[in-house]
Amino acid sequence: MPRLPWLALPLAYFLYFFGLTAAGMIGPDEPRYASIGREMAHSGDWITPRLWGEPWFEKPALLYWMTGAAFRAGLSPNLAPRLPVALLSVCFLALFWWILRREFGCFIAWMATLILATSAGWCLYSQSGVTDIPLSATFAAAMLLAIPWVSKRDTRLLPLAAALFGLAVLAKGPVGLILAAPLALRWRDLVDWLHPKVILPFGVIAAPWYVLCYVQNKAEFLNEFFWKHNVGRFTSAELQHDQPWWFYLPALAVLFLPWSALLPTAFRSRGGDSRRTFLLLWVIWPLVFFSLSVNKLPGYILPAFPAIAALVAIGLAEARHAAAWLFVSALLTVPFAIAAPLIDIGGISRAAHPAVHLMWLVPIPAAVAVWLLEKRRKRLAAVACIACAAAVGIVYLKIEMGRKTFARELWAATEAHASQTCIGPLDRSWRYGLNYYSITPLPDCTTEERQFKIIQEGRRPPVIKPNPRYRIDPK
Repeated sequence: MPRLPWLALPLAYFLYFFGLTAAGMIGPDEPRYASIGREMAHSGDWITPRLWGEPWFEKPALLYWMTGAAFRAGLSPNLAPRLPVALLSVCFLALFWWILRREFGCFIAWMATLILATSAGWCLYSQSGVTDIPLSATFAAAMLLAIPWVSKRDTRLLPLAAALFGLAVLAKGPVGLILAAPLALRWRDLVDWLHPKVILPFGVIAAPWYVLCYVQNKAEFLNEFFWKHNVGRFTSAELQHDQPWWFYLPALAVLFLPWSALLPTAFRSRGGDSRRTFLLLWVIWPLVFFSLSVNKLPGYILPAFPAIAALVAIGLAEARHAAAWLFVSALLTVPFAIAAPLIDIGGISRAAHPAVHLMWLVPIPAAVAVWLLEKRRKRLAAVACIACAAAVGIVYLKIEMGRKTFARELWAATEAHASQTCIGPLDRSWRYGLNYYSITPLPDCTTEERQFKIIQEGRRPPVIKPNPRYRIDPK
């Protein structure tokens, strides 16, 4: 166990910082949020989020401030949106280990931290400049700091927990408080949270931006942010993310890879421990709440991941026999290698089946090693072995992503004659990414014909072609 910190440091580097800019901005959200942060840094207006000059109230300001500060520090357009998120995630993992060590011991703390750090969802979202990790890290940190209060009504850490809940509300809105419902496990003592020394840090952190943004934008802010992007996201399908109620069952299994086979251990008998009951409610409530929502995205359930990892580690520590579960978990690192050639800017491509690659074989020796370690009662070493195999898969995934064409590469091919280029049919993920790199969005060909035209056929990467409809003015 004393050697684990020396393993944790290189793991943290390769999982969270290696290849951070291998791929350009991906998806529709990351380039938009990055554009808003860059605009804040350049304009000096840190209150009203603006997307290409227009107010944009989809999310609160925390991520934009993080990105803007990174731009002010001189980071590149590829690094500024992502490095703050990766740093926040790693800092949270350190706090996660510290709290679990205090509450459950070093053995469980190390297993839980290795499991969370190498779970696909937590790790991959930590590589992206979107709001899921800022919400999950600040909310989960607050919940962890509340465990002493839940178990023995120790209020010493509540002011810091309240401050972190304030950051969670700044990360993604009221959901940062709604997800804290498991604290009602001690409903008779909730008055502790209303003490001035507790509620003041929350108010000082969470309230000023909301008040100032309302003062600057009045009803437009209230209607867009609270009604459309909070209430409407929960009740309406207008945002085009509607999914069936069971969506998060397979999503959890995929995002928790390679540890999905261990999920049943999280739901073992609680044995009357209020801390474990709290962790279990922390898992169940986000799953229920977001399943009731009309709009569903995979990253919504990330706030539950620290509690899941903690419960899985506790269950593993108590299990007499875990060789089969750990063996399967080691084999489940292979999806990282399989998915690598399939991922494109819109998600998983269905265009072709991947060719068998040598990387597919890496989990086999890892699984054998895990089996032998578990048989020799070296369970923590077995978990560390799986974590290393997962890290190899994730590094390979990053390398493969760096070889693909994304909006950054499209802009590099367009930049030399950007003033002569317009945009034809183009998926919004490509369009938003292209707008981010061009800074000034290129016009649609429907409104302004130019000599060259960017077009996309199906899910293929866009190409730049001469515009047959363009006519040179003889004058």
